Amino acid sequence: MSLLPEERSFHRLRQQMQEETLRARRARLERFRRTGRAFRVFPPPETPVEPAAAVAPAPKPAASSQAEEPPRRRALARLLFVLEALAALTMVVVVAQGVRALQSINREARAALAQPTLTPTPWVQAVVLPGGHTPPTSPGGPRPNLEEIPPHLRPYVQVAAPITVPTPSPGHPVRIRIPAINVDAPVVLGDGWEQLKKGVGWHIGSGLPGQPGNVVLTAHNDIYGEIFRDLDQLRPGDKIYIHTAQQVFTYVVQETHIVEPTAVEWMAPTERPVTTLISCYPYLVDTQRIIVRAILVDGEA
Repeated sequence: MSLLPEERSFHRLRQQMQEETLRARRARLERFRRTGRAFRVFPPPETPVEPAAAVAPAPKPAASSQAEEPPRRRALARLLFVLEALAALTMVVVVAQGVRALQSINREARAALAQPTLTPTPWVQAVVLPGGHTPPTSPGGPRPNLEEIPPHLRPYVQVAAPITVPTPSPGHPVRIRIPAINVDAPVVLGDGWEQLKKGVGWHIGSGLPGQPGNVVLTAHNDIYGEIFRDLDQLRPGDKIYIHTAQQVFTYVVQETHIVEPTAVEWMAPTERPVTTLISCYPYLVDTQRIIVRAILVDGEA
């Protein structure tokens, strides 16, 4: 059956519209496949397409900013993380250096403010050994020899207040006996000029008989009874008896020395119980001192 010209035109127009629609669908489907939004399940049917009407392949789209954006963000995030880590490390280093600097400053301040550890030294009120005087044969007779005192210490001696004599107690010495040189004399408290006129003087503040410490006893050798005239005749092993109101203590001579009047270290306290006898020397010259040191052997309290 032959078609009329109008029908043939309509039929060709519809066929072209269908072909255009099919090509548009295939192009859209191909774009979906390239972007990952669709994939092929079955191969497309081979539909003959007129050469003249073949659809040109769609150009490949440029990479979108959305595809490039994640790697760029990851790189930026890594860079920010590295910068933050470096900043934190720098802060830790700065704080550590500040702490060390503060500790160093504190140590220097403590060292500057620290007081040195002082070693206690015994207080010896005398600047020369007691008993010093001018010889009895000198013009004017015997008197305290102020020339023995070092010049730089004389002002202090002149303004020093007299030492107060303590009230006698049962522990104070009252008598001394030295059989080897025939000494038997009273002991008074104090070893000043007036006290030594009465007997052997006990240095105020020195040790007590029978106790740890240094019992310092002084007497003249050529005036006021010449009690200690023969101290230079004592030998190691000779005995010295010191009496208190309650007991007698025995000391044994250990050593004898001739010293200068300024050798006040012999009056210093000791840990052991000893006694130190002091007198001027030589006889009728009196420019030095004789020292006899003895140690307690019997009668400990």
